Amino acid sequence: MKNIYSNIFSFNKKTLGKSIANLKKGNVIGLPTETVYGLGGNAYSKMAVQKIYNLKKRPKNNPLIVHYLNYKDADKDVIFNRDFYKLYKKFCPGPITFVLKKKDKSKIQSSVTAKLNTVAIRFPSHRTTRSVLKKLNFPLAMPSANLSSGISPVNALDVSDEFKKKIKIIINSGNSKIGIESTVVSLVGKPKILRPGIIAAKTIKKFLKITIIKKSSKISSPGMLKKHYSPGIPVLLNQKKADKNCALITFGKKYKNKTNCFNLSKKSDLKEAASNLYKTFRKIKKQGFKKIYVVKIPHSGAGIAINDRLKRAAN
Repeated sequence: MKNIYSNIFSFNKKTLGKSIANLKKGNVIGLPTETVYGLGGNAYSKMAVQKIYNLKKRPKNNPLIVHYLNYKDADKDVIFNRDFYKLYKKFCPGPITFVLKKKDKSKIQSSVTAKLNTVAIRFPSHRTTRSVLKKLNFPLAMPSANLSSGISPVNALDVSDEFKKKIKIIINSGNSKIGIESTVVSLVGKPKILRPGIIAAKTIKKFLKITIIKKSSKISSPGMLKKHYSPGIPVLLNQKKADKNCALITFGKKYKNKTNCFNLSKKSDLKEAASNLYKTFRKIKKQGFKKIYVVKIPHSGAGIAINDRLKRAAN
């Protein structure tokens, strides 16, 4: 069934067929994942990858994440190691991305990896995207479906807001459950977290000795740009109140309901807060506020990923 947006489709056999046909032609489509919505195209096609970069206005030095159904499909493109198998067994399919050495004979376009000898790969758990991947004989390069440095989309309408009719197919599967991007782990050399996500370092450390990269001048994976996740208006962190005509993002039940207050989680649930972050950014922007003030968010669990996104949004 198609709604009033001519390029947004509910997922069914007909939509699946159209999606596969478009991807095989080198076109780009909007797809849901458990983290955020993505802009998917054939990772082996120079034309498809170029379309992704052009649509997003993405810097060429910012690599893309390549999505696979399972590790067997990725075996032809990357070199696995013991650390990968440990984490894959525990967290996949799911919201974690691995940076691994690329095989010499890999068909992945050099533009996907920003000409690095490594590639970021992920195995999404969302049923819709997995259904698409099952029907393809190539993986999908799939960054978040938004203009570069902007807010990632968490539903099909967000994708449509970003690109209008430039994308022929956007598959609608409601809101993304997690609402922020995947944890990125480099398994080249000593294991390290390049971008925090809903799977926290504390959880990964139960299975693997790992460090967190706090600052890096080198972009070795997606999500490392200093300015990112921006709502397009100034964001001020660790505030207690907001100026007139400005919005205040709060967390927890101690904050009163006011017209300019937007609570990420009245229950003080950091996972709920993460799922509401980008939705709240978009809502505030659409309501015409001039600035966003944000209260201090606890720096633990999912709060580490939230604070990472807020810090980059405030840059």
